[in-house]
Amino acid sequence: MTLTPLAVVILGLLREGDMHPYEMRRLIRERRDDRLVSIANGTFYHVVGRLERDGLIVPVGVDRQGGRPERTTYSLTDTGRSAETTWLRRELPRIDNLMEHRVALAEAHVLPREEVARLLTLRRDALAAHRQDLRSGVTAAEDRGVPFQFLVELERETALLDADLAWLDTLLTRLADPGTAWGIHELPPTTRERLTAYRESVLA
Repeated sequence: MTLTPLAVVILGLLREGDMHPYEMRRLIRERRDDRLVSIANGTFYHVVGRLERDGLIVPVGVDRQGGRPERTTYSLTDTGRSAETTWLRRELPRIDNLMEHRVALAEAHVLPREEVARLLTLRRDALAAHRQDLRSGVTAAEDRGVPFQFLVELERETALLDADLAWLDTLLTRLADPGTAWGIHELPPTTRERLTAYRESVLA
């Protein structure tokens, strides 16, 4: 199965524990992750079905409450865990798929700190090279007398690249600091307990 950003978000949720699709959608909305992926009913359940058929998730129970339809609870398989990390390693350094990269950033905490730093350094190098190409192109166009109005979009893209590179430098500095917690295992127990309690309150 070729993973979509939504599929990766679902696999990431199931790393936290078993849940049924209704709970997954509630968490996505509560955490505002629907900024990153669409969770329209038809698409969402289609992706869940594909993940199950491909063995990335597995049903572990069915429950019914009152007059509600049956709800199947899913668990993440080792295959699903591996597929997610493979996808993250591929998408984190890329500069050509913005949606995929944003989801990869959101889920990057499941990878080791050193690996994330290495992958993002690759992305930084690619962004810097792209920025230099744009700047060279703008300079060459200006030297040819191309009017400013035809270069506005290129100047905007250059400015966005400047901001992205500055942010990446800050992130890489934070990752290099061992005092900055990275990954759920480095969070203080009280923080993990608070996050668990919040998650359970959302799903109650």
